[in-house]
Formats: sequence, structure tokens, C-alpha cells
Amino acid sequence: MITFDNRGVGGSGGRTPATVSAMADDAIAFIRALGLEQVDLMGFSLGGFVSQMVVAKQPTLVRRIVLAGTGPAGGVGVGKITPTLLGDMLHGLLTLKDPKRYLFFTRTAHGKAAAADFMNRLEERTEGRVAPTSPWGVAAQIVAIRRWGAQDPMDLASIEHPVLVANGEDDRMLPTRSSFDLAHRLPNASLRIYPDAGHGGVFQHHEQFVPQVLEFLR
Repeated sequence: MITFDNRGVGGSGGRTPATVSAMADDAIAFIRALGLEQVDLMGFSLGGFVSQMVVAKQPTLVRRIVLAGTGPAGGVGVGKITPTLLGDMLHGLLTLKDPKRYLFFTRTAHGKAAAADFMNRLEERTEGRVAPTSPWGVAAQIVAIRRWGAQDPMDLASIEHPVLVANGEDDRMLPTRSSFDLAHRLPNASLRIYPDAGHGGVFQHHEQFVPQVLEFLR
């Protein structure tokens, strides 16, 4: 498995693009630079937008696709800054806690426990940690997300690749209905929705998600 930081994010230098299309061009260039002729592609959240654009631009480069916690271009509620979203970010700021604790998980007892486990896992690495994304990088990502939500819908029916779509049943960042929309519009898609879970459902239910992905890729 190969993971990478997009341009201007994490350990990668450069300036963060402000469109999903430009991010997809970077991902394609990265894959080509590795000398790979075909890959299985997984995208989470904004990465799911990028994955859809990669396969639209270079369909033969991709064999199978996993789209987690994401949505289609122009989808209902996609790219919208909602009061819930703002409230979760403000809650994190006021409590001096990472807002992912609130944005990625439900506020039930089970969701709060899953959030604590997730945050603890993020702290496991003690060496070689990269610096947080710069304010410009975050702003560019937000602009790209909003543009994706505002643009005309893509012709997803033309993507005939096998696709696994996954999400929690109560996604506060990208409406869970977007996952149903993706699975409905992609002609060769299957859908997994995890109970009492949100945007980070694939992290919360990793014990189910990972075997399902491995089976899908086989």
C-alpha cells in the first residue's frame, strides 16, 4: 500500500491547489512517477473527490476504487459549510481539542469512545511527525471542496470500474445521502453503511472495513 501527502500538505512541499482537478493531476503525476501502470485507488473525504477525478481523467490507470466518507460533484449538501460543521469546529477551539473528535464521530456514548480511541491512535507515532498543514493549505482545500460542491454533476455512469462506497450512517461533514447517491449513480458499485458512526466511520469500524476492502480488491 502506498500513501502520499498531496502538494502543500503534510510532508509535501509546494502550494496546495484550489481545485480538485489540479489535485487529481498531481495524483496522476505521482502514480506515473512511481512507474505504475495500474493501481487500486482509495480516497477518503476530499481524497474521494480526487479519486473520482483521477478515474475520469485516466480510466485505464485505475483497476478498482474505494470511496469513503465522500460524495459526488454537485451533490446535495456537498461542499456546504453548515451550522453543525461550524459548531463542531468552534467546540474544538473552545475546548482546545482536535475538532476531528466532533466532526468525525457521533455524540453517542459509543461514538465518543470511538473518537477517543481514534485520537489515541493518531498520537502513537512519536518520531517523524510532519507539521500541520499551513493556513493557506487549509484555505485552498476548503475552496476546492466548495468548488466541487458547486460544479455541475459528473457523468458517473461512464465510470464502469468496480467501486466500494463506505460511510457512517450519520456523517456530519458530507451528508450520508451522498454515499447513497454515489452508489446509485456508479453502475458497478456496492455500499457499506456503518451504524452509530459518522464521517470517520471507516476508522471507527476498521475491524469490519479492512476485511471488506481486502475481499473487494480480491
